[in-house]
Amino acid sequence: MPRIVTYNVHRCVGTDRRLDVARIAEVLARLEPDIVALQELDVGRRRTNHVDQAHEIAQRLAMTHHFHAAMRVEEERYGDAILTSLPERLVKAGPLPGYPRVPGLEPRGALWVEVGVGGRPLQVINTHLGLVPREQQIQAAHLAGAAWLENDALTWPAILLGDFNATAGSVVYRTLCAPLKPARKLAPRREPDATFPSALPVLRIDHLFVSPGVEVNAVFAPLDPLTRVASDHLPLVMDFELA
Repeated sequence: MPRIVTYNVHRCVGTDRRLDVARIAEVLARLEPDIVALQELDVGRRRTNHVDQAHEIAQRLAMTHHFHAAMRVEEERYGDAILTSLPERLVKAGPLPGYPRVPGLEPRGALWVEVGVGGRPLQVINTHLGLVPREQQIQAAHLAGAAWLENDALTWPAILLGDFNATAGSVVYRTLCAPLKPARKLAPRREPDATFPSALPVLRIDHLFVSPGVEVNAVFAPLDPLTRVASDHLPLVMDFELA
């Protein structure tokens, strides 16, 4: 049964303030995923010792990866990645619109990779939305529109996942529930799935949305001594099958 994980890794700096890329890789290795969507990765940044975190985590997991830099400062990059041990191809990577009325907001983006699951193509879109509610709403509408979910190249089955910085009561959530379904509501049994903050998770702001053709078998956020400290988010895990 395939397993996909979305995980905001907080540039691999844990709640103990320790920079440890290997620790993030260990969290993921224990989960034995087939596909991984990561947010808040540093690539070549001075603050994290110039390490290509996307490449290093992928290498430790024996996976291929695609990285999209939502933000660039000269040679330094910061953004999101999709990793997998399955056949894959990059479809699209690009920015999400901001909210000009609030200057200085962090740029945001999305990354779309087609993954071969049991010989069938699965579309996987990873994203990390902003912190300002109106900004989030603009970005969610953009994802739901012609550039992404209504793109002519997008065929079901598909999974949209990532850190949306928004709860199930938000406009963002309702916007994305129009074309897709929240995976946690399709799971046969309810398991703990709050992801933030990792030390005492009470918020559900990391989500998985699925199209028809994706059968959800389980959704959960593993809470243990390692995941509590490795990042400020817990990973969110989904076991699924393609109908």
